Amino acid sequence: MLTYSFIGIYLMPVLCIVFCLNLVSLLKKIRDEKETEKNTFWLTVSFSLIIYTIMSLAAR
Repeated sequence: MLTYSFIGIYLMPVLCIVFCLNLVSLLKKIRDEKETEKNTFWLTVSFSLIIYTIMSLAAR
């Protein structure tokens, strides 16, 4: 639980910024019909970490 507390307090803002930047970049690439695999991967990873951290802290 200490790990998720650390992530929730210190790394959550960074994860949210990564998520938002990747989402904007992904939408631009979809519009221009470019490759989206890299952005999709990082968007999924950051979203999963955000949700899993929130769930772990809420279950505490």
